[in-house]
Amino acid sequence: MFSTNNTYYYYLLATIFSVLTFVLPSEGQLSATFYSNTCSNVSSIVRNSVQQALTSDSRIAASLVRLHFHDCFVDGCDGSILLDVGGNITQSEKTAAPNANSVRGFDVVDSIKSSLESSCPGVVSCADILALAAESSVSLSGGPSWSVLLGRRDSLTANQAGANTSIPSPFESLANITSKFSAVGLDTTDLVALSGAHTFGRAQCQFFSQRLFNFSGTGSPDPTLNSTYLATLQQNCPQNGSGSTLNNLDPSTPDTFDNSYFTNLLINMGLLQTDQELFSTNGSSTISIVNNFANNQSAFFETFAQSMINMGNISPLTGTQGEIRTDCKKVNGS
Repeated sequence: MFSTNNTYYYYLLATIFSVLTFVLPSEGQLSATFYSNTCSNVSSIVRNSVQQALTSDSRIAASLVRLHFHDCFVDGCDGSILLDVGGNITQSEKTAAPNANSVRGFDVVDSIKSSLESSCPGVVSCADILALAAESSVSLSGGPSWSVLLGRRDSLTANQAGANTSIPSPFESLANITSKFSAVGLDTTDLVALSGAHTFGRAQCQFFSQRLFNFSGTGSPDPTLNSTYLATLQQNCPQNGSGSTLNNLDPSTPDTFDNSYFTNLLINMGLLQTDQELFSTNGSSTISIVNNFANNQSAFFETFAQSMINMGNISPLTGTQGEIRTDCKKVNGS
């Protein structure tokens, strides 16, 4: 009798546990409705702020997408890229080589955070602001929309060394870039789709000038550069000229999120070495994906949205991990 009751209670508890597991999200799970009861207007606040910023800065949409990308590749999407030096933060990711004098949009993030603190204080993380701002930036520029998964918390630390080694560089081989994506759980399709974010925004001469005159020590330009495009770029970025001069990543529709990035690659008009490598690396599995996206903008949009969700899922802090910063630039209490 006793053993029978034990068995009954075992099955009862197992049933209750399985129901609870199904109904309640696990601690580490992000959710599109995370703020529905605590800050229901979070998405519209972020979107309105990005829209306002776009009226005076056509570059800001691409810059905000890049901020989210550079955040997620270093210890996950935890807002660590936003931290300044101060308190326990002795080295900022902002001054790491891939970010210094290059990443921007921090003022817009601060403005969004200020609006959210007025509306729902202490609720929305800076890491989630970056994810939401990236989606708004893309959709407001003509690209796809997606349901942003939320519930990330903010880091208590920054990792400058990690930023120097983990963020893909515009000078690397396709094999190296693929490895860096793989290290954070992203595959080749994610790599090609997310590279498509270069359909808007700008790049400084210093990030591609190695292609223009003496590529890999050959004494000649990169042979995969369209000759007419090369002449334009050599004019914009002369030898010994300013390395900080800005150039459109997509010369055809520089501020619109579309699939022109991929059609440009087909005619050897990728600006960065790592852009053109997606199409010009012999035998690469990326070539067919580029062709698909060049010929089918809907396929690109659908895949890009999913890849942004995938990237946003990289190692988030959830539950009681980290904190909700009241000021995105510094850890609470510092």
